[in-house]
Amino acid sequence: MQQRPNKLLNFTKFGAIFVTDDPVTEGFDGSSAQVARAQGMYVTSALDGSNTHVLISIVFTNEEYKGSTLEIQGSSAQFDRVREVAVVGGTGQFRLARGFVSFETIYYDPIIHYAVVQCNVTVLHY
Repeated sequence: MQQRPNKLLNFTKFGAIFVTDDPVTEGFDGSSAQVARAQGMYVTSALDGSNTHVLISIVFTNEEYKGSTLEIQGSSAQFDRVREVAVVGGTGQFRLARGFVSFETIYYDPIIHYAVVQCNVTVLHY
């Protein structure tokens, strides 16, 4: 998303769309091994800005699951510390995946819009 000069990102504006391609790592440390990328979008979907609709593909990059994906979708109360959304599918080693993901915000800097989020996935697959 290209910003206009002197305009801040506004995560609470109804209809705002944000696209992401974030690293998924084993731990919280910046040098922690990357296992996947979280690629997708968030759309602020509540009139009061409290919820976003999440559409994320976890695209695995590590050797064990490389090329496999988990598809995540759902409404997320974006300013709650812990949120839960559905795993609605997957590819590769996660074909026919179903389950849920909980996202917990560990750290957030509102000035630069930087967050560290813990992701716990519970999934059934074939």
